[in-house]
Amino acid sequence: MTYETIRTAIEDRVLTITLDRPDRLNAFTATMCEELIAAFDAADRDDGVAAIIVTGAGRAFCAGADLGNGAATFDYANRPDRQSEAGSPIRADGSVDYDHPAIRDTGGRVSLRIFQSLKPVIGVINGPAVGIGVTMTLPMDIRIAADTARFGLVFTRRGIVPEAASSWFLPRVVGISRALEWTTTGRLFDAGEAKEGGLVRSIHPVGELLGVGRALAREIADNTAPVSVALTRQMMWRGLAQQHPMEAHRLDSKLVYARGRSADAKEGVTSFLEKRAPSYSCTVSGDMPEVFPWWEEPPFTA
Repeated sequence: MTYETIRTAIEDRVLTITLDRPDRLNAFTATMCEELIAAFDAADRDDGVAAIIVTGAGRAFCAGADLGNGAATFDYANRPDRQSEAGSPIRADGSVDYDHPAIRDTGGRVSLRIFQSLKPVIGVINGPAVGIGVTMTLPMDIRIAADTARFGLVFTRRGIVPEAASSWFLPRVVGISRALEWTTTGRLFDAGEAKEGGLVRSIHPVGELLGVGRALAREIADNTAPVSVALTRQMMWRGLAQQHPMEAHRLDSKLVYARGRSADAKEGVTSFLEKRAPSYSCTVSGDMPEVFPWWEEPPFTA
């Protein structure tokens, strides 16, 4: 596909998505939202993609929402680019229909799409990541950062609140106390603090960062069964909302049974015993077990 705000490239079964508005520090727009969702949709359909990297062009990862609309940046009811085909959420009496699709947060749509990904996602944070530039990375599976990266969950300093479902993701990634410190102060912090707080896995010189991310992605692509990776990713993320480990045990049992009957399980054991690299034949597009998906995706509207 041809995109306006991102670039995509596939090499060695690794898809690299690059936020590509370097003149605006890759600031997030409604167009970028739609294009990121489209890129993840395409990746899930493509059995030639085993892992995904997301990074930024130029010196920034993403500087947050594009503030080109000035004071109206977050006043969605009065922004032309936020008008919905379903009409306005403002009722005739001036009250707001808070279940209307026009009020839906674009950052949340991206985060939820990444959360739903059937391919593992690595955030390669090559520079400043502020607002949605941080929150879009939270449903990514691994985050690495350049030593020049800076982070900011600045919402309270802009008079709004955290978005992109980050009130769900952030405490699960870094813990509730750290999440509240970063979001209530809204201050910027460096890569060292991000690593100490568990937001990023490791810090690297900016010139080495993408290579480290690619090595991680290749470790997945070269050694693992894609169907098993897709299932494992969803088991882990969706398991965060389970009430009791018995729920995990029930699901584990079904999926171990289903995968144990597959050609991949036979190949995994045989290749290990024969001391050779595995060659997995099952595909995400065609061989997910019948118990997948085991959840019902909730709608945005009540």
